[in-house]
Amino acid sequence: MDQQPPGSPQGPRDQGPQDARSLPGCYRHPDRETGVRCTRCERPICPECMVSASVGFQCPDCVRDGSGTGHAPAANRPRTLAGGTVASDPRLVTKVLIGLNLAFYLVQVSVGDAFTSRFELFGRALLSGEVQGVAEGQWYRMLTSMFLHGSVMHILFNMLSLWWIGGPLEAALGRVRYITLYFVSGLSGSALTYLLVGPNQPSLGASGAIYGLFGATAVLYRRLNYDMRPLVGLLVVNLIITFNPGFHIAWQAHVGGLIGGAVVGYAMVHAPRERRNLVQYGVSALVLIVVVVTTLLRTAQLT
Repeated sequence: MDQQPPGSPQGPRDQGPQDARSLPGCYRHPDRETGVRCTRCERPICPECMVSASVGFQCPDCVRDGSGTGHAPAANRPRTLAGGTVASDPRLVTKVLIGLNLAFYLVQVSVGDAFTSRFELFGRALLSGEVQGVAEGQWYRMLTSMFLHGSVMHILFNMLSLWWIGGPLEAALGRVRYITLYFVSGLSGSALTYLLVGPNQPSLGASGAIYGLFGATAVLYRRLNYDMRPLVGLLVVNLIITFNPGFHIAWQAHVGGLIGGAVVGYAMVHAPRERRNLVQYGVSALVLIVVVVTTLLRTAQLT
C-alpha cells in the first residue's frame, strides 16, 4: 500500500475455459496447475517452464533436445512466453527488489524522518526552511518513494504481495521485461499521485509497482486461459482497502500503477513474435512519455 502519513485472452486453440481445480500440474512443478501443454510432447507446463515457439509453447526438455527441428540444441535458446531468456533462478529480480525495499526501510528506521522526508514523494512544500518537492526539480522523488514504507505492516504487506505476484510473473516474462514492467508501473503510480494529490501531501510505498504486477498478471491469466476468480477476488479486496479513508492510502498510486501495468503487460504477452521487442519496449516507452508529460503539466501548474 502506498501510504499518506497522517498530517490469460486465449490458450491452445483446442482448449476452452476450465475451472482451475480440473487442471493438471506442470510436469516439472506438480504443485502448479496449468492449462497449457508443450506442442511437441504434450506434457503440461507452467509459465516458468514455457518456451515460446513459432506455434504455441514448448517445454525446456524438448527445446534442449531440439526435437524434430533439424537444428542443433544450441540454436534453440529457451525463451519465456514473452520472449525473455529462461533464467536458472526465475525469481532473482524479485528477490533483489525485496532486498532493496528492506534495506531502504532499515535505513529509514535507523536515520529517521530526515531520510524519509528527503526521498518521499510530494509536489511542493516547505521542508527544512526551503521549498522542496518534485515541482522544484526533485524528480528523483517519483522513483525513490517507491522504495520507502511507513511502517512494519506496510512493508510486510507489500513484500508478501511482491513475492506472491512478482515471482511467477518474472518467470513468465523474463528478467528484463519484468523489471521494465515494475518500474514503468511504479512511475505511472507516482505520476498520477503527483497530478491529483495535494502538493504538500507526502506519499510513499511500492504499491504502485505491485498493482502494476497485478494488472499484468490479470492479462497473463487471460492469455493462458487460467481461472481468473482468485486473482479478481484478491484485487477487489485490495481495492476496497485502497479506497477506505481510514487507512490513509494514496489510491492514486494504486490506480496509476494498475493501469500502467495492464497496458505494458498486454504488450508483453500479446506482441507478435516477428515484432516482439519493438511492440513491448515501444509501448513501455509510450507509457513513460505519458508519465513525463503528466509530470511536466503538474509542475507547470504548481510553479
